[in-house]
Amino acid sequence: MDFLPFTRPSIDEATIAGVAEVLRSGWITSGPQVKAFEAELSKLFGGRPVRAYASGTITLEIGLRLAGMGPGDEVITTPLSWVATANVVQEVGARPVFVDVDPATRNIDLALAEKAVTKKTKAIIPVDLAGLPVDRDRLYALSKKFSLRVIEDAAQSIGASWRGRLIGSFGDLVSFSFHANKNITTAEGGALVLPDESYIPLAEKLRLQGVVRTGEDGMEVDVLGGKANLTDVAARIGLGQLPFLKFFTEQRKRLAKLYFARWDRSLGCELPPEDFENSNWHMFQVVLPARMPRAKFIARMREAGIGVGVHYPAMHLFALYRALGWREGQFPNAERIGRAIATLPLFPAMKDGDVDRVCEAARAILK
Repeated sequence: MDFLPFTRPSIDEATIAGVAEVLRSGWITSGPQVKAFEAELSKLFGGRPVRAYASGTITLEIGLRLAGMGPGDEVITTPLSWVATANVVQEVGARPVFVDVDPATRNIDLALAEKAVTKKTKAIIPVDLAGLPVDRDRLYALSKKFSLRVIEDAAQSIGASWRGRLIGSFGDLVSFSFHANKNITTAEGGALVLPDESYIPLAEKLRLQGVVRTGEDGMEVDVLGGKANLTDVAARIGLGQLPFLKFFTEQRKRLAKLYFARWDRSLGCELPPEDFENSNWHMFQVVLPARMPRAKFIARMREAGIGVGVHYPAMHLFALYRALGWREGQFPNAERIGRAIATLPLFPAMKDGDVDRVCEAARAILK
């Protein structure tokens, strides 16, 4: 029986042929495909300006820079995310401040976030774990109350909604990832939705060494930028993926419903919230019971030909963050979930029988 990974991108033949055309064109770095991709993303998000970048990590960093974050500032975020979420705060010279997660949603606990605000707090980075949106009503009420900038880490939530509004179509700065394991991909890449067009000049400078073209043969540099531009090859993949976003999202929802229907509730696992209104079901994650070490579960599932991911260990326990003073016991919900969370296979090309296979293997191991 073939190995079933926890995720696999779906790329159609027309997109593969389109990439070949780009390669033959001779223009393979940032060019017309990137502009077309940005235009389609802008259309998706209700006309808001969008700029594409080399990764969903650099979009967060540039979002922080556009929001004016720097040394002396504090940025509140969750410890239950990919470590990039906090790393970028350090990259701009600010200090990440963690608060625990809500055990029901596994997203940042906004009540605790409010208690963590100090005079140094200038921004908040909420993370939509597994594609389940953070409560945007409470989030923006909090940001308004304390005059905080919001850089939404929507890396996992493209296609998700909040009260019928697509994530990215409203709010402050919104960062998306198009890594190979995301709901749509450019292989590597990301995009940043901007609050308005006044942000465009700096957003463009920061992704390419701060360069501004002046006339046919001149240039000027007045800010310190980096190298973060998306290639036309990657953008062409994205252009091929976008028309499938709605279909991919519906497939994920259908498969998630199958998991809920066929999972043995007596196994003692904590299932994700059954949200089929807002979530895009980027991942289907269970929290294993204390009696089952995650490493053993992953090894046994792999023996059964099934891949399992880990998203994510609580990042404040990494050496990098322990060195900043964070320690075990500060965020019990994130720590408990981070020790036991397991990501099961979920991707659009999966068959119903694949869900059965995962549920049966998990049942045999956990029983």
